[in-house]
Amino acid sequence: MSGAALPQRITEELIAELVDSFYARVREDPLIGPVFLDKLGEDWGPHLSKLRDFWSSVTLMSARYRGKPHKVHMPLPLEMQHFERWIALFEATVTELCTGPARFLFIDRAHRIADSLQISLNIGPKALKLPERRTPAEA
Repeated sequence: MSGAALPQRITEELIAELVDSFYARVREDPLIGPVFLDKLGEDWGPHLSKLRDFWSSVTLMSARYRGKPHKVHMPLPLEMQHFERWIALFEATVTELCTGPARFLFIDRAHRIADSLQISLNIGPKALKLPERRTPAEA
């Protein structure tokens, strides 16, 4: 996209470019790449297609995605550092590919998704901290 103005509106073409560019970075990342590679192996085609549907649903309200991201991420060995890297790589990719309202919407939704996953996986500062249960003898 060099030389041309960065898009301010989200389109299916922009979503496809963002997903493909972002996950190319993820594959190469030494921290989060192995998590994805362990789960997906070398055939990322079906996953990238699903992610294009996901981001289309999240940003364009296309309703193409019908999965359960919380359930899919539950068995993965994720920690706060994985989410921080995911957000950093995603924001860098978005910043390179779009501007204005498109940039804002993608980054806003990514943070909301990360927060939601952290809460459901009980990871990070928004994790549910239940009080420890005390026996009557300890009270």
